[in-house]
Amino acid sequence: MTRRPGPVKRSSSSMSDYDAIIIGAGHNGLTCAAYLARAGLNVKVLEQRGVIGGATVTEEFHPGFRNSVYSYGISLLSPDVIRELELHKHGLEILERPAGTISLLDNDYLLLPRDSQAAKQQIARFSKHDAELIDEFEQRISDVALLLRKTVNITPPNIGGGWKDLLQALKMGNHLRGFDATQQATFAELMSKSLGDYLDMWFEGEALKGVLGLEGVIGNFAEPYQANTAYVLLHHAFGEVNGRNGAWGIARGGMGAVSGAIASYARSHGVDIETDCAVEKILTESGRVSGVVTKNGNKLSAPVVAGNIHPQTLLLKMLDPALLSSDQKRRLNSYRSHSATFRMNVALSELPVFDSLPESSNAVLSGAIEICPSLTYIKNAFNDANSHGWAKQPVISMWIPTTQDDTLAPSGCHVASLFCQHFHKDLPQGQSWDEVKEEVADLIIDTIAKQSSNFKSILLGRQIKSPLDIERDLGMLGGDIFHGALHLDQLASLRPITGLADYRMPAKGLYLCGSGSHPGGGVSAIPGRNASREILSDLKRK
Repeated sequence: MTRRPGPVKRSSSSMSDYDAIIIGAGHNGLTCAAYLARAGLNVKVLEQRGVIGGATVTEEFHPGFRNSVYSYGISLLSPDVIRELELHKHGLEILERPAGTISLLDNDYLLLPRDSQAAKQQIARFSKHDAELIDEFEQRISDVALLLRKTVNITPPNIGGGWKDLLQALKMGNHLRGFDATQQATFAELMSKSLGDYLDMWFEGEALKGVLGLEGVIGNFAEPYQANTAYVLLHHAFGEVNGRNGAWGIARGGMGAVSGAIASYARSHGVDIETDCAVEKILTESGRVSGVVTKNGNKLSAPVVAGNIHPQTLLLKMLDPALLSSDQKRRLNSYRSHSATFRMNVALSELPVFDSLPESSNAVLSGAIEICPSLTYIKNAFNDANSHGWAKQPVISMWIPTTQDDTLAPSGCHVASLFCQHFHKDLPQGQSWDEVKEEVADLIIDTIAKQSSNFKSILLGRQIKSPLDIERDLGMLGGDIFHGALHLDQLASLRPITGLADYRMPAKGLYLCGSGSHPGGGVSAIPGRNASREILSDLKRK
């Protein structure tokens, strides 16, 4: 979709209120709306919350302190979307993260700066063997990720579909023909091995395997030796920032700037976005979409409805159950959503001082600061969560965006994003997350304070989002930030379930445009872009 789409057949205004209705004003829903409006359609977006953005939203959480509430980093955001929707012209400024990663250990640290030679020197403090292999390891991951990146913009074929699905399968397979023998082997290993086994195959140092392992369990409720978990290493290597492959960055002003820029483009093309307007039901006539009913009882008509919501919500709660086969219902009911995430923002009067580091400055702390010293640490966190509900020693990834963006806090002060794992969506003995989340937040603060002697004294305020909060706030069932686990049996032609991989849902005119569709979660805007392409294609064929 590098060129502006040709004209599509619009519905008669006397028959429908809109040409298309989008449920959910998260970044994917806004993206889908923007592309449809760009093609000349009259589009309405309905958002149940009082603000747009879904997980890409910025809020003031303590007087004078703002931060990204849920998602907090940029890497996967599609360069095509940035260019085609002119997001920079609509206010999006992406600041590339200048520093690398610091892994905090007991009385020590592992620094992985962006400079390859400097990183190898740091790794060699723990293992010369690992320092010699790190470049090859990262190159293999990068090579496979870059080749796979070409497939994320392709609509997956439906298993058992017709000629169109066969052509899609051939198209997707053609991109994979570029793999040489080494890349084929790497791809096969990443698709089949556990994260732990894959890292053990390469490295001996526990600190290095711990920090690399964290990348493989982000948003994934799994222990590192669970089969097929190595794949997530690829998912986090797909991205780029300002043309630099594998880089990470932040949006100036927080992640709300992403949704704000997409919404601005959409509105400039006539999209009507309404907040505080939840959808209760999808209307159908003879198996075809005819509109929606909102929770306040209003009926809006449209021949196209696209859901930027969890697939189980769209299909099991909003759609007439008679339109689903018993097999589809069974598969949808077994669709797994559980990302084990506990999210916090903290307001700080100054930068934290980490006792094991030689210095604490903007330059040093402008990367990721991780508490994940080994694969065993991750495994213990998972086991604790499985039995007790939450990790006694949580995995923590901290970003301090105010080292780059001084618009988020008063002068001299800072905000920090804390992304923490593992936490079970269901607590034992009938407990509720509302009852224990303050206790768990204290545990997370205590875990950081063991590494930072001044952390508690500079803490001014905090914002807590438990798995239950994430589910309630955003409709992400199970608190799953990806709208469904990114496991191999829930990817590509199997996402969300077999037969519904091409964004088209059981009712004609109904589409899924959120992270529950290919290529999955993360702030990429690709599901919204891909779904809009299929919608426009179907309208042209009418």
